[in-house]
Amino acid sequence: MNKGMSSAITGAVIGTAMGAAAYMMTGSKHHKFNTKKMKKNAGKAVRAVGDFLGNVTDMVG
Repeated sequence: MNKGMSSAITGAVIGTAMGAAAYMMTGSKHHKFNTKKMKKNAGKAVRAVGDFLGNVTDMVG
């Protein structure tokens, strides 16, 4: 029973390590891409709001 239990634990540890490695290889790149995309979209939104406010002040003033 002890040998079977240690084999199961060893398998679980190896599986967890492989899963973590796979996540780090794929998940981190995906997260970095999303972050970069969000920053780009936020910059576009701020620029659009600035242009809009500039146009409103031109119309009013």
